[in-house]
Amino acid sequence: MDIYFVNKGKLQYVESTNFRLEKNIQDLCESNLMTLFRLDSVSSEFTLSNLRMDTLAFDSATKSFVVIEYKKDKNFSVIDQGYAYLSSVLNNKADCILAYNETHRIPLKRDSIDWTQTRVIFISPTFTQYQIQSINFRDLPIELWEIKKYKNETIGLTQVQNSGSTESIKTISSKSSVIRDVGKEITVYSEEDHLLIASDKIKELYEQLKTYLMGFGDGVRIKPVKHYIAFIARTNFVDVHIQKEALKVWLNLKIGELNDIGKLARDVSKIGHFGNGQYELSLTSDTDVRYFIDLAEQSYKKNS
Repeated sequence: MDIYFVNKGKLQYVESTNFRLEKNIQDLCESNLMTLFRLDSVSSEFTLSNLRMDTLAFDSATKSFVVIEYKKDKNFSVIDQGYAYLSSVLNNKADCILAYNETHRIPLKRDSIDWTQTRVIFISPTFTQYQIQSINFRDLPIELWEIKKYKNETIGLTQVQNSGSTESIKTISSKSSVIRDVGKEITVYSEEDHLLIASDKIKELYEQLKTYLMGFGDGVRIKPVKHYIAFIARTNFVDVHIQKEALKVWLNLKIGELNDIGKLARDVSKIGHFGNGQYELSLTSDTDVRYFIDLAEQSYKKNS
């Protein structure tokens, strides 16, 4: 994507520049994990079973560990390295928990972690077409993110999206015992998984809501996790939990930040709930969705 800045009404092209070392990418990302990915840092240069991971992080929203690798060259296998890291984490759970507890005030308990949502993130200035094509599975627990540096000290970070394949990584698991073993423990969720329980009416209502939310901006993306479907700008702005006869939704706003004229949003700041934020609504009709869109837009502006 070309970047320009406005100078007295004229657009001036901003040239990109290179990261000199992989360590430059790592230092930048590790210093800004919460800003970039909403992740808590656990350890840098973390070693398990003689396998060194650039960054071990923790996703408090999904209660799962995340391995991050930074690459400047193009000579690596996304699938082979990614599954090696996943296998190492799953086979050394106690070490990951210990690393977290040594660096955080509130300790993790083993039964509070959702190991099924463990994932790997690769960050690189560019990926080859082969690497991009290799992630074209609907249930791959691996993400590719391209990072760009520009001469005006601007950084761009974009997730590489697959082409929407319906093929499962499990179709090639017979060729790799590591992929097969990891696949038994890790689950990558899809919109279809969440919609299985919904009535036809609620499926239509979800598609209507989705169309509205995706229309807020080109940068809006969808990330299904275990208990809800997240709609993300800079961070989650709406989370949707699909029920048989309703859509339970959360707005990622704190109490007092929402202008809710009809007073329909419920305060869930003091009770446990799946999604992000302190406001919850239940949508069962077109009228509910139309009312909710104004509230969702407020959350979008706050979180983009």
